Amino acid sequence: MKKYVLKRDQSSLPERLTRYKSELNDEQFAVVTAQPKATLVVAGAGTGKTRAITYRVAYLIEQGVAPQRILLATFTNRASREMLRRVESLTGNQNVHKIWGGTFHRIANLMLRRHAVSIGFESNYSILDTEDANDFISVCIEEAAIDTTAKRFPKAEVIQNIISYANNTDLPIENVIIGKYPYFEMLTQQIKYVERIYVERKRERNVMDYDDLLLNLKRLLIEKPEIAPLYADQFQHILVDEYQDTNRLQADIIDLLAAKHRNVMVVGDDAQSIFAWRGAEFTNIYEFPKRYPEAQLFKLETNYRSTPEILGLANVSIAHNKRQFPKLLQAVKASRDFKPALVPCSDVEQQSVFVASRILELRDEGTNLEDIAV
Repeated sequence: MKKYVLKRDQSSLPERLTRYKSELNDEQFAVVTAQPKATLVVAGAGTGKTRAITYRVAYLIEQGVAPQRILLATFTNRASREMLRRVESLTGNQNVHKIWGGTFHRIANLMLRRHAVSIGFESNYSILDTEDANDFISVCIEEAAIDTTAKRFPKAEVIQNIISYANNTDLPIENVIIGKYPYFEMLTQQIKYVERIYVERKRERNVMDYDDLLLNLKRLLIEKPEIAPLYADQFQHILVDEYQDTNRLQADIIDLLAAKHRNVMVVGDDAQSIFAWRGAEFTNIYEFPKRYPEAQLFKLETNYRSTPEILGLANVSIAHNKRQFPKLLQAVKASRDFKPALVPCSDVEQQSVFVASRILELRDEGTNLEDIAV
């Protein structure tokens, strides 16, 4: 059987940079080659932010930064794997796998496996998924001897949501209940009692839920002064994708890890955020220049996804945002014959009827159903 070995790129650094420049637009290239310091990249939808981050990591390696000194926090582990595969392809570096890449939870787990004993856990702790955590809380409710039939006590899933939101926003449980679950306000003390049992039993049984991974990492970095400097020194460069969807806990962790070098590049879009319901704070992106006064700002405004008509509507809409980093998305695609339409509907049922009717009209006009997206 033949064996095939991928040859490493033998071109010089100037030659590779010339190639990078030919594969990126001017906005992206400016981000990729930015000076090493705190950096905020405001990237509109469809502007190639993933491409920019990927090439930035490759550029750092080309500049001599050791892969293990780079931390890449992404929204999904799959995104991280795809980025790092591309980085290896660009650089030919066989040590790209040493980059600390993945979600905040994955990165936290890697660190906690090394240092769990320092905060009262064994290194072989188990991780509760959402379903496991709900079952665990159900047992805690029983242990608290709460008669859930005598009063409208929240289900385990709801209690888990309350606890999780409090953890991710650094808010007291009572504040979360008042703000999001006011109908359970009279049960606040009982809910807090269940939460206390939940915390104690997890420690006794050497298990953590997803939120614990982040909470315990932050605790480790703050309470163990001998550990935080190790990682703050190691991570010479930190890159964070989808920064507008980070929560306060995640932003605090990044600040702790970036304490020494402060070479943290965050990329996000201040005009979109969809995870506020689970504690994400889009204000993190606005506050970044306050936490890093020396930060440089870049904008990605060249859109490869939408038509000028769609972007025109989006630009007009976004312009009304009271708080924003002003930007104007420009389309690469040519204009089309149709424009976006706004159809006011009185309720969901009327909306559904309109969508179904419009699909039938388009079909009758000769449009294939597989060419229609809802």
